[in-house]
Amino acid sequence: MTQQSPNILFIIADQLVPMLTEAYGHPVVKTPHLKKLADNGVRFDAAYTPCPVCGPARASLMTGKYMSTIGAWDNGALLSSDEPTFAHYLTNAEYDTVLAGKMHFVGADQLHGFRIRLNTNIYPADFAWTPVRGAEHQSERSHALHYVAEGIHVNRPSEYLNFDEEAHLRAKQYLEAKALDRDKHGSTSPFFLCASYHHPHEPFYPPQHYWDMYDDAEIDVPDFPDNLDETYSTLDKWLNVYHGISKAKKLRDPESIRRVRRAYYALVTYIDDKIGELLNTLSSCGFADNTIIVFCSDHGDMLCERGMVQKRTFYEWSSRIPLIIRFPEQQSGKIIKTPVNLIDLLPTFLDLATVEERLSYDGTSLLPLMQDETPEHRITFSEYHSQGAHTPCFMIRDGNYKYVLIHNYEAQLFDLAADPDEWVNLAGNPDYADIEAALKQAILKQFNPEQIDASIQTNLAQRKLIHEAMQCNQTTWDHEPRFDPKKSLVEQYLP
Repeated sequence: MTQQSPNILFIIADQLVPMLTEAYGHPVVKTPHLKKLADNGVRFDAAYTPCPVCGPARASLMTGKYMSTIGAWDNGALLSSDEPTFAHYLTNAEYDTVLAGKMHFVGADQLHGFRIRLNTNIYPADFAWTPVRGAEHQSERSHALHYVAEGIHVNRPSEYLNFDEEAHLRAKQYLEAKALDRDKHGSTSPFFLCASYHHPHEPFYPPQHYWDMYDDAEIDVPDFPDNLDETYSTLDKWLNVYHGISKAKKLRDPESIRRVRRAYYALVTYIDDKIGELLNTLSSCGFADNTIIVFCSDHGDMLCERGMVQKRTFYEWSSRIPLIIRFPEQQSGKIIKTPVNLIDLLPTFLDLATVEERLSYDGTSLLPLMQDETPEHRITFSEYHSQGAHTPCFMIRDGNYKYVLIHNYEAQLFDLAADPDEWVNLAGNPDYADIEAALKQAILKQFNPEQIDASIQTNLAQRKLIHEAMQCNQTTWDHEPRFDPKKSLVEQYLP
């Protein structure tokens, strides 16, 4: 019996800016394996996260639904066990669904349809990260201290590097176990393997080898206008407080930024090497000819652009993601500029696995775009409502225009073709009134800000109460996989 359905290898990086890769044309950052994927596959040049922060982005990715549809409000919010994920669908389609690495699940369900998860959490699985609501209650955090020269540490032992090394090893061992089983039995079920890495997410502690690769590199630093502080939106100001910008005194210093970006470049190349090793294992195990490869990140990183750090904003550096898909037959470097979203991956995976019976979701399959030379008109959204945001906030991308709605505050409108760095806010300009009105209406047709805000308020109070009870009871939802070194690879990794 010969396997009919294709395998799917899904590789996720965390906080990776597409523009800072060789695959997307950067002249300095070395990502030869990603470039080869893009050259032989399909590269999406307007792919966005449904939410520019880890937990909600991944919950939306898994379910194919916007975060407000499923109530995944922030990094401390639950992904409900009654939300079908692509792993559930593919399991029912007889795929072996396996997760190695990070997915940021919060709640008692730490699998969400995967048969097996090969390593534990890196962030809390309970409600420990439940945020406070309201700018008057917001205290400064210390994120920004990772984005100055003093926060960069080369070759320092890191739990995050250890996490990625373990996830990487487990993913490769799974492929080896599948190959051993296939060679013994002559056939095997198709697999969906998700290899999810923490880097290049901060803290930036690059291994020496990768740091040295950029010793003499030309590293660009952003130019700041004299009135930078006056350009900040209400959301920007909230996030700058949340991230602790005032604590990082050298955040706008060019030499400090160069050191930060050198470390980031190094960690991007580190991830690219992991991708290359994983693809080599795929090939050496004999799976390359029947495996579709999908690569993405969950969101980007401001990396001191506009004097801002981390993510949570809707500017391109934060909300735009890399997305590359390669089929075994190796399409030749197609580039798609139509706006798409991580939520589109669930229906895409279901199409690839020919899953017919489906429940509702918000995403739209990417296959028609990849197969049709005439791009269809598509719009896409992103949301951010919590953890530093104190009102519902939305973004829509339609063609060259990006519109940001900060509920009950000012809006932003950018023409990305004329203003790719998003400095000229066209909101309120009478020449663009019709465009602004249409984009605002599209957001309000999809989302209800008042209802979302009320739901968040209720949910935050519920989580706070439950977290206090769990602390009293000393209970936890952490995932703890156990491996028996006396067992073979096949016994460890396969059903």
